[in-house]
Amino acid sequence: MLNYLGIEAFLTIVKTKTLTNAAEELHLSQSTISYRLKVLEQEVGKKLLIRKKGVQEIILTPFGEEFINICERWMSLQQEMEILKKRGTKLSIIIGGADSFNSYILSPLYQKLCQHNPIINIEIRSQHTDESYESVERRDIDIAFVKKERIIPNVLVEPFYEDEMVVVRLATDYRVHNELISPEELNSNHEIFMNWGPSYQIWHEKWWDPISSSRIIVDTAALVFSLMYDENQWAIVPRSIANHFIIYKKFIIQKLKYPAPPRICYKIRNKHMNKMKQECLEILEHYAKIVYSTDGEGLSFPVDSSY
Repeated sequence: MLNYLGIEAFLTIVKTKTLTNAAEELHLSQSTISYRLKVLEQEVGKKLLIRKKGVQEIILTPFGEEFINICERWMSLQQEMEILKKRGTKLSIIIGGADSFNSYILSPLYQKLCQHNPIINIEIRSQHTDESYESVERRDIDIAFVKKERIIPNVLVEPFYEDEMVVVRLATDYRVHNELISPEELNSNHEIFMNWGPSYQIWHEKWWDPISSSRIIVDTAALVFSLMYDENQWAIVPRSIANHFIIYKKFIIQKLKYPAPPRICYKIRNKHMNKMKQECLEILEHYAKIVYSTDGEGLSFPVDSSY
């Protein structure tokens, strides 16, 4: 097994370029740094540095260059091991999710988890859907909330909730909050368009000619609301996001007479989980049912999972 001191010395030499600088950074003598490097080279059975007289900056051997990545991963694992030792048997969970999910939908659920007793250590990461699938497959994260369904070995995928799609517009005196509106009444020239997925795109093209498309196209929900300045402008967004922004009293929500396909949030996790992770997921499911049965107008929470 590789020794920590040798790897620390080697990575510091690589970072600082010389043995002298590495010794200064680690507050050690140069002879100590040299000894630790020598011991590490003996352990791996390969030279890591080329030593030349009169040349201060290090020269890595081809093996040494390849060995850097291994050392960095090894140090990362050591740090995770230390964290795990300090945590002991405390419950912990790492959650990934699209930024819009984390910001506008899942925050009440996260708040419940933070208040749980006994304490759960929670790490939340904002990730794109593809990144979340890769992280779950590698078991870098425990659970993720994603925008689309994919088939990947060892990854379980199931719907977490459905989110009704609604029209949002600037508030005016003559518009009634939550009034029903037909897509035929909406002029695509005034649309702020965001693509909510393939099924939404197909529905959208049934009502508006894709050739004479919207003047404004965005890729984040927040931009929809920040770019809306005219009473004729409109956009279609998930109700959970609309509810987040209308608290500022500037916007209204209108239901579609001919509804767009709901946006589905999928929950994904690795098929192989230990008992402590399973316990955390059961707690998360419990709070999800509480939060979304009382909070989400337009949200449908269909999952009744047991782990």
